[in-house]
Amino acid sequence: MTLFMDAHDLHAPVTLEDVAKAHEADLATQGEHGVKYLKYWVDESRGRIFCLVEAPDAEAAAAVHREAHGLVADEIHPVVEGH
Repeated sequence: MTLFMDAHDLHAPVTLEDVAKAHEADLATQGEHGVKYLKYWVDESRGRIFCLVEAPDAEAAAAVHREAHGLVADEIHPVVEGH
């Protein structure tokens, strides 16, 4: 599995509560694609969301968002965790 960080820019404020609901939808959908969403970060005032996900490829990660709630990431980058 590859680790990816995705970035969403909603171009409008977003609440942590709304992002939490979308994340729950991701968790309910991820198994169908062999994906595991791990964490997310939110910049509420700027409408920016970042998700850390293990996935076989970027398309599988995007498919989960697309099917779960339609908020597909603007960018998806493979990353390596540092310590």
